[in-house]
Amino acid sequence: MDVLSLFKTESEKQSHSAGAIVFRKGDEARAMYVVLEGEVDIVLDGRVLSTEGAGSLFGEMALIGDHRRSADAVAKSNCVLACIDERRFAFLVGETPYFALHVMRLLVERIRRKERAD
Repeated sequence: MDVLSLFKTESEKQSHSAGAIVFRKGDEARAMYVVLEGEVDIVLDGRVLSTEGAGSLFGEMALIGDHRRSADAVAKSNCVLACIDERRFAFLVGETPYFALHVMRLLVERIRRKERAD
């Protein structure tokens, strides 16, 4: 799935400088993010779990689950992010089956990665 093409025209965008906090573990979730430019580290207890680059999405778990962030997200480089709120996310899942499948595969991959790390 070409995530960049799907989200390149989103009107809600954020720019972050390298080192900026996108969100912290425990924060209430109001959006998921798609990296349009740059990189973002996903950090848990001081350990980098993954680095998300252009075309990657992150923060979707809190929109699906308990609405609290499970890790920190920190801009590794200057970056531009598309912000997808819960309403838009639900629309995309309902109207774009390939997007829903992409998110499910991403969640499975992250669960397996976490299991291997534990």
